[in-house]
Amino acid sequence: MRKTVSLLFSLVLLSGCSAYRWTSSVPTDMRTVSVPTFRNETDVVELGAVATRQTLREFQREGTFKIAQREDAALELQAVLKAAPTGLLNYKRSQTMRAYEHRLSLVAEVSLVDLRNGKVLFDGRQYRAETTFFSDTDIVTARRDASGRLAEDLAQQIVDDVVGFGWSRDGADGKSKGKE
Repeated sequence: MRKTVSLLFSLVLLSGCSAYRWTSSVPTDMRTVSVPTFRNETDVVELGAVATRQTLREFQREGTFKIAQREDAALELQAVLKAAPTGLLNYKRSQTMRAYEHRLSLVAEVSLVDLRNGKVLFDGRQYRAETTFFSDTDIVTARRDASGRLAEDLAQQIVDDVVGFGWSRDGADGKSKGKE
């Protein structure tokens, strides 16, 4: 009797999980992506290359998509880094109000294109990434070093959005769970 009750209880618990998927909702024929170098319109040197590299790493880490050359890919992710403003967060009073802690932001516009039919799945979707950094003397070097963390934040947002896109069996159904 006790085993029967335990078995029934386990089945009831597991039936609540029937809506969950253990595999990705991305169709198998859409699981290759090309990521050309992001166009950098900011004043942070090499930020486009750094953000592209971090996005490729994030796609690999997440595991749903395989990185491919454009001619072999089903999807292409295009991005333009629009602005990377720096703001002041904290000053050192002992050094006549010298800025010490800064916030670095990044605004990017991202598009995802289905290369099989040329359909744009999302176009110019805006992303904003942020990080902070400290600088005692050389703000340019400190800002450049912080750009890696900034690119990592951006990459996580983009990949999460692509994986969470409203995929259907035929490709995209036009719905998105991410940012608009």
